[in-house]
Amino acid sequence: MRTPEAKTVTISKGKARLGFIGAGWWATTNHMPVLAAREDVEMAAVCRLGPDELQQVKERFGFSHATQDYRDLLDMELDAVIVSTPHTMHHEHALAAIERGLHVMCEKPLTTSAAHARELVEAADRNGVHLLVPYGWHYAPFIQEAKRRMEQGAVGDIEFVMCHMASPIRKLLEGKRFLSAGASTGGEGEVMFEPAAATWADPQVAGGGYGLAQISHSAGMASWLTELRASSVAALTSAPTSKVELYDAFSVEFHGGAIGSFSGAGDMPDDTGFQLDLRIFGSEGVMSIDCDRARLAVQRHDGDHFEMELDPDDGEYRGGGPPANFVDLVTGKADTNYAPGWAGMAAVEIIATAYRSAKSGKREQV
Repeated sequence: MRTPEAKTVTISKGKARLGFIGAGWWATTNHMPVLAAREDVEMAAVCRLGPDELQQVKERFGFSHATQDYRDLLDMELDAVIVSTPHTMHHEHALAAIERGLHVMCEKPLTTSAAHARELVEAADRNGVHLLVPYGWHYAPFIQEAKRRMEQGAVGDIEFVMCHMASPIRKLLEGKRFLSAGASTGGEGEVMFEPAAATWADPQVAGGGYGLAQISHSAGMASWLTELRASSVAALTSAPTSKVELYDAFSVEFHGGAIGSFSGAGDMPDDTGFQLDLRIFGSEGVMSIDCDRARLAVQRHDGDHFEMELDPDDGEYRGGGPPANFVDLVTGKADTNYAPGWAGMAAVEIIATAYRSAKSGKREQV
């Protein structure tokens, strides 16, 4: 189900004045380098805990103002905010910014609660602001081509969805050292801080394991491409060596009668990449998407097949895509949000319900 996206553009002093709530590993490795390089952006304010780390971020990216209190940041004259705090804090920080009338890019998962995710989407619509969840794969041209074909009815009525993701993040979810400063992680800049262990491996801070950390990507893509909303979920999860789950298996029923299976594994070897495979079966054909092998194919019952010619690296993660799209939306240079809040909301509805099911041992309603 589509939720209307934003409307108004009001930019002060000819540049988008940006505030960052959260300035840890990925924000400083990817989002800040992308945005600080743009001439139409003013790095106005940054908020994070730790006075020494805060000063480092301020100096490296040229922020005018730095604070450890996000409410102080929101009192400034801003146009938009990037929320990149631990998962369980997204709702509080994003909602506060939206209610101030600010456009928001909120890291995935959008929230850890389905009700909170719906609240953010509704608040963004009510306040007339953009809400974007940084799903980098959405910015690969072949994924955008998949979206265009789905909107044209490539597979007919959707009947079944198969969605799988696997990642080299076992150490991250186990709370072990994940990388060294200066290492390459696929972001647009150099690593400034290592990932904080609690952010990913402490259930009270992370809200969950592989589902929130990574299936939020794959379920977000499936939701964006199909526009399906889950009605119930039955799930199993496994945490053999960690406090948060490493493996997920979800059986999903969607409004309208389609069903699907969503799986995730946080145990790819450290020197390998990601798997992200999606199959959409419908009354008229099948769409197959592989990000790790860069494939987009549509096989139709009427014989009108399609396969896109792709290079092997076309499926790589596009970390620069979401922040660039966000600023283009805020400044009025673009009107298409390729990673809209409603897709992030639909993903959270699946994952949060799956967690309830895994705990109860029963199929749970969204």
